[in-house]
Amino acid sequence: MKARSTYLKLTLYLLLLAMGTLKMQGIESRVDHLQDSTAISALDSADQGAKLVHSYAERLRERFRKSPLLITILYIVILYSIATLIILLILILLNRSKLKREQERKDYLLEVYQEQLMDYLFAEDKRPQALEDLKRVASNQMNRQVLIDQMIDLSVNLKGDIKETIKELYFLLGLEKDSLEKAHARKWHLNVKGYRELAFMNIRDANEKIIADLNSSNEILRMEAQIAMVRLSEGNPYEFLHLLEKPLSIWEQITLHELLIQHNLKVPAFKQWFASENVTVLKFALHMVSWFHQRGVGKEIISVFDHEDEGVRYTAYEVCGDLGLKMALPAMSQKYPGESFTNKLEILRSFAKVPDEKYLKFLRSVLDNEEDVQLQIQATKAMENTGEPGISLLIKLMKSKSEYKNYQIIIRHVLDGRIY
Repeated sequence: MKARSTYLKLTLYLLLLAMGTLKMQGIESRVDHLQDSTAISALDSADQGAKLVHSYAERLRERFRKSPLLITILYIVILYSIATLIILLILILLNRSKLKREQERKDYLLEVYQEQLMDYLFAEDKRPQALEDLKRVASNQMNRQVLIDQMIDLSVNLKGDIKETIKELYFLLGLEKDSLEKAHARKWHLNVKGYRELAFMNIRDANEKIIADLNSSNEILRMEAQIAMVRLSEGNPYEFLHLLEKPLSIWEQITLHELLIQHNLKVPAFKQWFASENVTVLKFALHMVSWFHQRGVGKEIISVFDHEDEGVRYTAYEVCGDLGLKMALPAMSQKYPGESFTNKLEILRSFAKVPDEKYLKFLRSVLDNEEDVQLQIQATKAMENTGEPGISLLIKLMKSKSEYKNYQIIIRHVLDGRIY
Protein backbone atom coordinates (compact mmCIF):
# COMPACT_ATOMS: atom_id res chain seq x y z
CA MET A 1 0.00 0.00 0.00
CA LYS A 2 2.88 2.36 0.86
CA ALA A 3 4.59 1.68 -2.46
CA ARG A 4 1.37 2.30 -4.38
CA SER A 5 0.86 5.63 -2.51
CA THR A 6 4.42 6.68 -3.29
CA TYR A 7 3.96 5.76 -6.96
CA LEU A 8 0.73 7.78 -7.19
CA LYS A 9 2.34 10.77 -5.46
CA LEU A 10 5.28 10.68 -7.83
CA THR A 11 2.96 10.56 -10.85
CA LEU A 12 0.95 13.56 -9.66
CA TYR A 13 4.16 15.47 -8.93
CA LEU A 14 5.49 14.86 -12.44
CA LEU A 15 2.13 15.93 -13.92
CA LEU A 16 2.16 19.16 -11.93
CA LEU A 17 5.77 19.77 -12.83
CA ALA A 18 4.98 19.38 -16.52
CA MET A 19 2.00 21.70 -16.23
CA GLY A 20 4.11 24.24 -14.37
CA THR A 21 6.82 24.04 -17.02
CA LEU A 22 4.29 24.63 -19.80
CA LYS A 23 2.84 27.55 -17.90
CA MET A 24 6.27 29.06 -17.34
CA GLN A 25 7.23 28.69 -20.98
CA GLY A 26 4.05 30.46 -22.05
CA ILE A 27 4.65 33.22 -19.56
CA GLU A 28 8.28 33.67 -20.54
CA SER A 29 7.30 34.06 -24.19
CA ARG A 30 4.88 36.80 -23.23
CA VAL A 31 7.33 38.54 -20.87
CA ASP A 32 9.53 39.36 -23.84
CA HIS A 33 6.75 41.50 -25.28
CA LEU A 34 5.43 43.10 -22.10
CA GLN A 35 6.76 45.53 -19.63
CA ASP A 36 8.50 44.29 -16.48
CA SER A 37 5.60 45.10 -14.17
CA THR A 38 3.08 43.20 -16.36
CA ALA A 39 5.39 40.16 -16.58
CA ILE A 40 5.73 40.00 -12.81
CA SER A 41 1.94 40.16 -12.40
CA ALA A 42 1.43 37.34 -14.91
CA LEU A 43 4.07 35.24 -13.13
CA ASP A 44 2.28 35.69 -9.82
CA SER A 45 -1.00 34.62 -11.41
CA ALA A 46 0.66 31.51 -12.85
CA ASP A 47 2.08 30.64 -9.43
CA GLN A 48 -1.35 30.96 -7.87
CA GLY A 49 -2.85 28.73 -10.59
CA ALA A 50 -0.15 26.14 -10.06
CA LYS A 51 -0.82 26.16 -6.34
CA LEU A 52 -4.52 25.60 -6.90
CA VAL A 53 -3.82 22.67 -9.25
CA HIS A 54 -1.32 21.24 -6.77
CA SER A 55 -3.85 21.56 -3.95
CA TYR A 56 -6.54 19.81 -6.04
CA ALA A 57 -4.12 17.02 -6.98
CA GLU A 58 -3.18 16.52 -3.33
CA ARG A 59 -6.85 16.20 -2.36
CA LEU A 60 -7.40 13.73 -5.22
CA ARG A 61 -4.38 11.65 -4.17
CA GLU A 62 -5.55 11.65 -0.59
CA ARG A 63 -9.01 10.44 -1.64
CA PHE A 64 -7.52 7.53 -3.60
CA ARG A 65 -5.16 6.73 -0.73
CA LYS A 66 -8.13 6.41 1.58
CA SER A 67 -10.10 4.29 -0.94
CA PRO A 68 -7.95 1.23 -1.67
CA LEU A 69 -11.04 -0.83 -2.56
CA LEU A 70 -11.95 1.49 -5.45
CA ILE A 71 -8.43 1.29 -6.86
CA THR A 72 -8.44 -2.48 -6.58
CA ILE A 73 -11.74 -2.69 -8.44
CA LEU A 74 -10.38 -0.46 -11.19
CA TYR A 75 -7.32 -2.66 -11.55
CA ILE A 76 -9.50 -5.78 -11.77
CA VAL A 77 -11.79 -4.22 -14.40
CA ILE A 78 -8.83 -3.14 -16.53
CA LEU A 79 -7.13 -6.54 -16.31
CA TYR A 80 -10.41 -8.34 -17.04
CA SER A 81 -11.04 -6.15 -20.12
CA ILE A 82 -7.57 -6.74 -21.48
CA ALA A 83 -7.81 -10.50 -20.91
CA THR A 84 -11.24 -10.62 -22.57
CA LEU A 85 -10.01 -8.78 -25.64
CA ILE A 86 -7.03 -11.10 -25.98
CA ILE A 87 -9.20 -14.21 -25.63
CA LEU A 88 -11.71 -12.89 -28.17
CA LEU A 89 -8.95 -12.09 -30.62
CA ILE A 90 -7.52 -15.60 -30.26
CA LEU A 91 -10.95 -17.20 -30.73
CA ILE A 92 -11.67 -15.09 -33.83
CA LEU A 93 -8.34 -16.02 -35.39
CA LEU A 94 -8.83 -19.71 -34.59
CA ASN A 95 -12.37 -19.71 -35.96
CA ARG A 96 -11.26 -17.91 -39.11
CA SER A 97 -8.51 -20.46 -39.60
CA LYS A 98 -10.98 -23.31 -39.07
CA LEU A 99 -13.46 -21.87 -41.59
CA LYS A 100 -10.69 -21.42 -44.11
CA ARG A 101 -9.58 -25.04 -43.71
CA GLU A 102 -13.18 -26.26 -44.03
CA GLN A 103 -13.73 -24.23 -47.19
CA GLU A 104 -10.53 -25.56 -48.71
CA ARG A 105 -11.66 -29.07 -47.81
CA LYS A 106 -15.07 -28.50 -49.40
CA ASP A 107 -13.53 -27.11 -52.57
CA TYR A 108 -11.29 -30.16 -52.82
CA LEU A 109 -14.22 -32.53 -52.21
CA LEU A 110 -16.33 -30.79 -54.83
CA GLU A 111 -13.68 -31.43 -57.46
CA VAL A 112 -13.34 -35.07 -56.39
CA TYR A 113 -17.09 -35.68 -56.28
CA GLN A 114 -17.71 -33.99 -59.60
CA GLU A 115 -15.24 -36.28 -61.33
CA GLN A 116 -16.55 -39.40 -59.59
CA LEU A 117 -20.20 -38.52 -60.24
CA MET A 118 -19.48 -37.89 -63.90
CA ASP A 119 -17.81 -41.31 -64.12
CA TYR A 120 -20.78 -42.95 -62.42
CA LEU A 121 -23.43 -41.22 -64.54
CA PHE A 122 -21.87 -41.16 -67.97
CA ALA A 123 -19.25 -43.93 -68.06
CA GLU A 124 -20.81 -47.34 -67.41
CA ASP A 125 -17.47 -49.13 -67.48
CA LYS A 126 -16.22 -46.90 -64.64
CA ARG A 127 -19.46 -47.04 -62.62
CA PRO A 128 -18.48 -49.83 -60.16
CA GLN A 129 -15.16 -48.21 -59.34
CA ALA A 130 -16.79 -44.78 -59.04
CA LEU A 131 -19.33 -46.20 -56.57
CA GLU A 132 -16.56 -47.68 -54.43
CA ASP A 133 -14.65 -44.39 -54.51
CA LEU A 134 -17.73 -42.46 -53.47
CA LYS A 135 -18.39 -44.84 -50.57
CA ARG A 136 -14.81 -44.51 -49.42
CA VAL A 137 -14.64 -40.72 -49.60
CA ALA A 138 -18.07 -40.17 -48.02
CA SER A 139 -16.89 -41.57 -44.72
CA ASN A 140 -17.87 -38.74 -42.37
CA GLN A 141 -20.74 -36.29 -41.96
CA MET A 142 -19.02 -33.33 -43.58
CA ASN A 143 -18.01 -35.30 -46.66
CA ARG A 144 -21.49 -36.79 -46.99
CA GLN A 145 -23.11 -33.36 -46.77
CA VAL A 146 -20.87 -32.02 -49.53
CA LEU A 147 -21.80 -35.04 -51.64
CA ILE A 148 -25.53 -34.48 -51.03
CA ASP A 149 -25.24 -30.84 -52.04
CA GLN A 150 -23.37 -31.78 -55.20
CA MET A 151 -25.97 -34.40 -56.15
CA ILE A 152 -28.82 -31.91 -55.61
CA ASP A 153 -27.06 -29.34 -57.81
CA LEU A 154 -26.82 -31.98 -60.53
CA SER A 155 -30.46 -33.02 -60.16
CA VAL A 156 -31.56 -29.41 -60.70
CA ASN A 157 -29.96 -29.27 -64.14
CA LEU A 158 -30.61 -32.86 -65.26
CA LYS A 159 -33.81 -34.62 -66.25
CA GLY A 160 -35.08 -38.01 -67.29
CA ASP A 161 -33.08 -41.20 -66.74
CA ILE A 162 -29.99 -39.37 -65.52
CA LYS A 163 -31.96 -37.79 -62.71
CA GLU A 164 -33.35 -41.20 -61.72
CA THR A 165 -29.81 -42.58 -61.72
CA ILE A 166 -28.78 -39.86 -59.26
CA LYS A 167 -31.67 -40.82 -57.02
CA GLU A 168 -30.66 -44.49 -57.14
CA LEU A 169 -27.10 -43.53 -56.18
CA TYR A 170 -28.52 -41.44 -53.33
CA PHE A 171 -30.12 -44.57 -51.88
CA LEU A 172 -27.12 -46.81 -52.61
CA LEU A 173 -24.92 -44.54 -50.51
CA GLY A 174 -27.55 -44.38 -47.75
CA LEU A 175 -27.73 -40.60 -47.95
CA GLU A 176 -31.51 -40.58 -47.44
CA LYS A 177 -30.83 -41.46 -43.80
CA ASP A 178 -28.87 -38.23 -43.40
CA SER A 179 -31.71 -36.20 -44.90
CA LEU A 180 -34.35 -37.91 -42.76
CA GLU A 181 -32.23 -37.35 -39.67
CA LYS A 182 -32.04 -33.63 -40.42
CA ALA A 183 -35.79 -33.49 -41.12
CA HIS A 184 -36.52 -34.89 -37.64
CA ALA A 185 -33.84 -32.89 -35.84
CA ARG A 186 -34.76 -30.47 -33.06
CA LYS A 187 -33.02 -27.51 -34.70
CA TRP A 188 -35.15 -25.73 -37.29
CA HIS A 189 -32.28 -24.87 -39.65
CA LEU A 190 -31.50 -28.60 -39.93
CA ASN A 191 -35.19 -29.27 -40.63
CA VAL A 192 -35.07 -26.77 -43.49
CA LYS A 193 -32.04 -28.45 -45.03
CA GLY A 194 -33.60 -31.88 -44.64
CA TYR A 195 -36.89 -30.80 -46.23
CA ARG A 196 -35.06 -29.40 -49.26
CA GLU A 197 -33.06 -32.57 -49.77
CA LEU A 198 -36.10 -34.83 -49.42
CA ALA A 199 -38.08 -32.68 -51.85
CA PHE A 200 -35.33 -32.79 -54.48
CA MET A 201 -35.04 -36.55 -54.16
CA ASN A 202 -38.83 -37.01 -53.98
CA ILE A 203 -38.68 -38.94 -50.69
CA ARG A 204 -42.00 -38.91 -48.79
CA ASP A 205 -40.94 -40.70 -45.61
CA ALA A 206 -41.00 -37.46 -43.58
CA ASN A 207 -44.27 -36.03 -44.92
CA GLU A 208 -45.99 -36.20 -41.54
CA LYS A 209 -43.24 -34.11 -39.95
CA ILE A 210 -43.33 -31.63 -42.84
CA ILE A 211 -47.13 -31.31 -42.62
CA ALA A 212 -46.83 -30.61 -38.89
CA ASP A 213 -44.53 -27.66 -39.68
CA LEU A 214 -46.96 -26.11 -42.18
CA ASN A 215 -48.35 -24.05 -39.30
CA SER A 216 -45.06 -23.42 -37.52
CA SER A 217 -44.54 -20.02 -35.92
CA ASN A 218 -41.14 -19.91 -37.66
CA GLU A 219 -41.79 -18.22 -41.01
CA ILE A 220 -38.75 -19.71 -42.75
CA LEU A 221 -39.55 -23.23 -41.59
CA ARG A 222 -43.19 -22.78 -42.58
CA MET A 223 -42.27 -21.66 -46.09
CA GLU A 224 -39.81 -24.51 -46.59
CA ALA A 225 -42.47 -26.99 -45.46
CA GLN A 226 -44.91 -25.53 -48.01
CA ILE A 227 -42.32 -25.71 -50.80
CA ALA A 228 -41.49 -29.29 -49.90
CA MET A 229 -45.15 -30.35 -49.89
CA VAL A 230 -45.69 -28.87 -53.35
CA ARG A 231 -43.20 -31.42 -54.67
CA LEU A 232 -43.99 -34.27 -52.29
CA SER A 233 -47.80 -34.25 -52.48
CA GLU A 234 -49.22 -37.10 -54.51
CA GLY A 235 -51.53 -35.81 -57.23
CA ASN A 236 -52.53 -32.32 -56.05
CA PRO A 237 -49.41 -30.22 -55.36
CA TYR A 238 -51.43 -27.71 -53.32
CA GLU A 239 -53.28 -30.24 -51.19
CA PHE A 240 -51.57 -28.84 -48.10
CA LEU A 241 -53.54 -25.58 -48.45
CA HIS A 242 -56.51 -27.35 -46.88
CA LEU A 243 -54.42 -27.76 -43.72
CA LEU A 244 -52.90 -24.29 -43.63
CA GLU A 245 -54.00 -22.16 -40.68
CA LYS A 246 -51.28 -19.51 -40.68
CA PRO A 247 -51.51 -16.55 -43.09
CA LEU A 248 -50.08 -17.18 -46.55
CA SER A 249 -47.84 -14.17 -47.21
CA ILE A 250 -47.50 -12.52 -50.62
CA TRP A 251 -43.94 -13.80 -50.91
CA GLU A 252 -45.11 -17.34 -50.15
CA GLN A 253 -47.85 -17.03 -52.77
CA ILE A 254 -45.34 -15.89 -55.39
CA THR A 255 -42.99 -18.74 -54.47
CA LEU A 256 -45.74 -21.37 -54.72
CA HIS A 257 -46.82 -20.04 -58.11
CA GLU A 258 -43.23 -20.07 -59.40
CA LEU A 259 -42.80 -23.67 -58.25
CA LEU A 260 -45.85 -24.69 -60.22
CA ILE A 261 -44.44 -23.13 -63.38
CA GLN A 262 -40.80 -24.13 -62.84
CA HIS A 263 -41.50 -27.82 -62.26
CA ASN A 264 -44.34 -28.03 -64.77
CA LEU A 265 -46.72 -29.42 -62.16
CA LYS A 266 -50.37 -30.21 -62.80
CA VAL A 267 -52.54 -27.15 -62.19
CA PRO A 268 -55.35 -28.01 -59.76
CA ALA A 269 -58.89 -26.57 -59.82
CA PHE A 270 -58.38 -23.67 -57.44
CA LYS A 271 -62.11 -23.20 -56.84
CA GLN A 272 -61.86 -26.00 -54.27
CA TRP A 273 -60.33 -23.46 -51.85
CA PHE A 274 -63.07 -20.85 -52.22
CA ALA A 275 -64.64 -22.25 -49.06
CA SER A 276 -61.38 -22.03 -47.08
CA GLU A 277 -61.59 -20.30 -43.71
CA ASN A 278 -58.07 -18.98 -44.26
CA VAL A 279 -58.60 -15.61 -45.96
CA THR A 280 -55.12 -15.53 -47.48
CA VAL A 281 -55.59 -18.98 -49.00
CA LEU A 282 -58.90 -17.87 -50.52
CA LYS A 283 -57.31 -14.77 -52.05
CA PHE A 284 -54.47 -16.89 -53.43
CA ALA A 285 -56.98 -19.30 -55.00
CA LEU A 286 -58.83 -16.41 -56.64
CA HIS A 287 -55.61 -14.98 -58.06
CA MET A 288 -54.58 -18.38 -59.41
CA VAL A 289 -57.98 -18.80 -61.10
CA SER A 290 -57.34 -15.50 -62.85
CA TRP A 291 -53.71 -16.30 -63.69
CA PHE A 292 -54.49 -19.65 -65.28
CA HIS A 293 -57.77 -18.39 -66.80
CA GLN A 294 -59.72 -21.26 -65.31
CA ARG A 295 -63.27 -21.42 -66.64
CA GLY A 296 -66.48 -22.78 -65.20
CA VAL A 297 -65.96 -20.96 -61.90
CA GLY A 298 -68.41 -18.06 -62.39
CA LYS A 299 -71.00 -19.21 -59.86
CA GLU A 300 -68.33 -19.99 -57.27
CA ILE A 301 -66.73 -16.54 -57.64
CA ILE A 302 -70.12 -14.80 -57.38
CA SER A 303 -70.75 -16.66 -54.13
CA VAL A 304 -67.60 -15.02 -52.74
CA PHE A 305 -69.27 -11.59 -53.14
CA ASP A 306 -71.01 -12.28 -49.82
CA HIS A 307 -67.79 -12.96 -47.94
CA GLU A 308 -67.41 -10.96 -44.73
CA ASP A 309 -63.85 -9.89 -45.54
CA GLU A 310 -63.64 -6.71 -47.65
CA GLY A 311 -60.33 -7.71 -49.20
CA VAL A 312 -61.70 -11.05 -50.37
CA ARG A 313 -64.66 -9.34 -52.05
CA TYR A 314 -62.26 -6.87 -53.70
CA THR A 315 -60.21 -9.74 -55.13
CA ALA A 316 -63.36 -11.46 -56.37
CA TYR A 317 -64.50 -8.30 -58.21
CA GLU A 318 -61.03 -7.91 -59.70
CA VAL A 319 -60.95 -11.53 -60.93
CA CYS A 320 -64.38 -11.13 -62.55
CA GLY A 321 -63.04 -8.24 -64.59
CA ASP A 322 -59.84 -10.08 -65.51
CA LEU A 323 -61.78 -13.16 -66.64
CA GLY A 324 -64.43 -11.13 -68.47
CA LEU A 325 -67.33 -12.71 -66.54
CA LYS A 326 -70.46 -11.02 -67.87
CA MET A 327 -72.58 -13.28 -65.70
CA ALA A 328 -71.15 -11.50 -62.64
CA LEU A 329 -72.24 -8.01 -63.73
CA PRO A 330 -75.79 -8.19 -62.27
CA ALA A 331 -74.48 -9.33 -58.90
CA MET A 332 -71.80 -6.63 -58.87
CA SER A 333 -74.33 -3.90 -59.68
CA GLN A 334 -76.46 -5.10 -56.78
CA LYS A 335 -73.51 -5.19 -54.38
CA TYR A 336 -72.27 -1.75 -55.44
CA PRO A 337 -74.41 0.51 -53.16
CA GLY A 338 -73.39 -1.23 -49.96
CA GLU A 339 -69.68 -1.57 -50.73
CA SER A 340 -66.71 0.45 -49.47
CA PHE A 341 -65.13 3.11 -51.66
CA THR A 342 -62.22 0.85 -52.68
CA ASN A 343 -64.54 -1.98 -53.66
CA LYS A 344 -66.88 0.38 -55.53
CA LEU A 345 -63.90 1.55 -57.55
CA GLU A 346 -62.93 -2.04 -58.39
CA ILE A 347 -66.50 -2.91 -59.42
CA LEU A 348 -66.50 0.00 -61.86
CA ARG A 349 -63.11 -1.10 -63.21
CA SER A 350 -64.57 -4.53 -63.86
CA PHE A 351 -67.51 -2.95 -65.70
CA ALA A 352 -64.96 -1.13 -67.85
CA LYS A 353 -63.15 -4.42 -68.57
CA VAL A 354 -66.44 -6.20 -69.40
CA PRO A 355 -68.46 -3.52 -71.25
CA ASP A 356 -72.18 -4.16 -71.67
CA GLU A 357 -74.68 -1.54 -72.82
CA LYS A 358 -77.36 -3.18 -70.70
CA TYR A 359 -75.82 -1.53 -67.67
CA LEU A 360 -75.65 2.02 -68.98
CA LYS A 361 -78.53 2.94 -66.70
CA PHE A 362 -76.61 1.66 -63.69
CA LEU A 363 -73.48 3.57 -64.72
CA ARG A 364 -75.55 6.71 -65.33
CA SER A 365 -76.88 6.41 -61.78
CA VAL A 366 -73.30 6.32 -60.52
CA LEU A 367 -72.58 9.59 -62.30
CA ASP A 368 -75.68 11.20 -60.84
CA ASN A 369 -75.42 9.94 -57.29
CA GLU A 370 -71.69 9.75 -56.55
CA GLU A 371 -69.78 12.88 -55.62
CA ASP A 372 -66.30 11.36 -55.68
CA VAL A 373 -64.41 12.24 -58.86
CA GLN A 374 -62.60 8.89 -59.11
CA LEU A 375 -65.86 6.96 -59.08
CA GLN A 376 -67.30 9.25 -61.72
CA ILE A 377 -64.21 8.84 -63.91
CA GLN A 378 -64.40 5.04 -63.74
CA ALA A 379 -68.12 5.06 -64.48
CA THR A 380 -67.49 7.33 -67.50
CA LYS A 381 -64.76 5.00 -68.80
CA ALA A 382 -67.06 2.01 -68.39
CA MET A 383 -69.78 3.79 -70.38
CA GLU A 384 -67.33 4.79 -73.10
CA ASN A 385 -66.09 1.18 -73.44
CA THR A 386 -69.59 0.00 -74.38
CA GLY A 387 -69.07 1.65 -77.75
CA GLU A 388 -71.56 3.77 -79.68
CA PRO A 389 -74.48 3.55 -77.20
CA GLY A 390 -72.34 4.63 -74.28
CA ILE A 391 -70.49 7.38 -76.16
CA SER A 392 -73.78 8.81 -77.48
CA LEU A 393 -75.21 8.94 -73.98
CA LEU A 394 -72.07 10.62 -72.65
CA ILE A 395 -72.17 13.26 -75.38
CA LYS A 396 -75.81 13.92 -74.61
CA LEU A 397 -75.04 14.33 -70.90
CA MET A 398 -72.07 16.57 -71.65
CA LYS A 399 -74.07 18.93 -73.89
CA SER A 400 -77.16 19.02 -71.70
CA LYS A 401 -77.93 22.61 -70.71
CA SER A 402 -81.02 21.97 -68.65
CA GLU A 403 -78.98 21.46 -65.50
CA TYR A 404 -75.24 21.78 -64.91
CA LYS A 405 -73.54 18.70 -63.50
CA ASN A 406 -69.96 18.50 -62.26
CA TYR A 407 -69.40 15.29 -64.24
CA GLN A 408 -69.81 17.15 -67.55
CA ILE A 409 -66.18 18.28 -67.31
CA ILE A 410 -65.10 14.71 -66.55
CA ILE A 411 -67.00 13.39 -69.58
CA ARG A 412 -65.35 15.98 -71.83
CA HIS A 413 -61.86 14.95 -70.74
CA VAL A 414 -62.53 11.19 -70.90
CA LEU A 415 -63.92 11.42 -74.39
CA ASP A 416 -60.91 13.32 -75.73
CA GLY A 417 -58.47 10.90 -74.04
CA ARG A 418 -56.74 13.20 -71.60
CA ILE A 419 -57.27 11.05 -68.53
CA TYR A 420 -55.95 7.79 -70.00
